[in-house]
Amino acid sequence: MVLENKKKRVTFKIEAPLAQQVFLAGSFNDWDPSRHPLKCSKTGVWQKAVYFMPGTHEYKFVVDGVWVEDDTCETKVLNQFGEYNSAIHIFI
Repeated sequence: MVLENKKKRVTFKIEAPLAQQVFLAGSFNDWDPSRHPLKCSKTGVWQKAVYFMPGTHEYKFVVDGVWVEDDTCETKVLNQFGEYNSAIHIFI
């Protein structure tokens, strides 16, 4: 029996009406602060959809060069810098 690799789409959002640039960095993109740019709506909400394999994925937003936790995410993980990363758990 062959199991299909299924991915789940997750949309990340952050309200930052004064920001010039917002990116998503995390364990899924080697914490690269430039690989996943978010797009801004007219209301100042930035968003980006990303597809994930099952598992736990840590992340932060990078707002005008400043690393920011996701205030809407309930799950936080202590990182090596003594700060917290946001985390999502993907189940399929």
